[in-house]
Amino acid sequence: MPQPKNAMEIFRHLDKSNCRECREKTCLAFAGAVFTGQRKLTECPQLDRETIERLSGESENQTAVEPERGEYLQDLKNEIANIDLAAAAQRIGARYSDGKLMLKVLGKDFSVDEKGNLSSDIHINAWVVIPLLNYVLYAQGLPVSGNWVSLRELKEGTERYPLFKRRCEDPMKRVADTYTGLFDDMVHVLSGKQVAKQFKSDISVILYPLPKVPVMVCYWSPEEGLESSLNIFFDETTDKNLDINSVFTLGVGLTQMFQKIALRHGFPEDV
Repeated sequence: MPQPKNAMEIFRHLDKSNCRECREKTCLAFAGAVFTGQRKLTECPQLDRETIERLSGESENQTAVEPERGEYLQDLKNEIANIDLAAAAQRIGARYSDGKLMLKVLGKDFSVDEKGNLSSDIHINAWVVIPLLNYVLYAQGLPVSGNWVSLRELKEGTERYPLFKRRCEDPMKRVADTYTGLFDDMVHVLSGKQVAKQFKSDISVILYPLPKVPVMVCYWSPEEGLESSLNIFFDETTDKNLDINSVFTLGVGLTQMFQKIALRHGFPEDV
């Protein structure tokens, strides 16, 4: 069946017991979280596999997604082994020393060796790995222009934007609405920089998940008669330095990170 068009289509298939085993307060809240990408259908212990497959549009062939991801990652590592890492470092704004390419990811030091293995003094989130390797391999190294565009304006971004909004911008807005320390954490924990207000926003913060792939988060506070809003912008050179799938992955990863930061500060899980 086609993927659900709204949360109610998901809710109709739940048992409505409000068992809270999914960590949501109600089945309706769970349906909304699934629709916006914060939860997965598999987190409902009452749903059978057949229903999950029908609601998510999955087929038996999709059980191979994780193995395929592992194969893709290994292909990237094999490609790393065939390039000149020193030349790649110069191209993408990184450093090279002792057989390793070193660069900053959100202000933290990461390195890639000649076999494509990543290392860092901090935990390496899974959502960083593939975008980082793609950046090393394929970034043209264009300097940041300072001209900001939405995902829709990047190559192949138009078709990805609806899901990007659901998985990134909407959940991040909910965090920002509830967790007032979000933007301070962006600056202090993730080496971001608060900049002059862009697009008439109330807050504008720039992050650097990769050296030449900055991300700008703009937030508009609620006003009388108007809801708050949040949009994520990219430098117009982004699609020359990173493929759209990797850009999407970075956006989802950042959003998940902010949600976890909010949870650690005691804010509810349905932010």
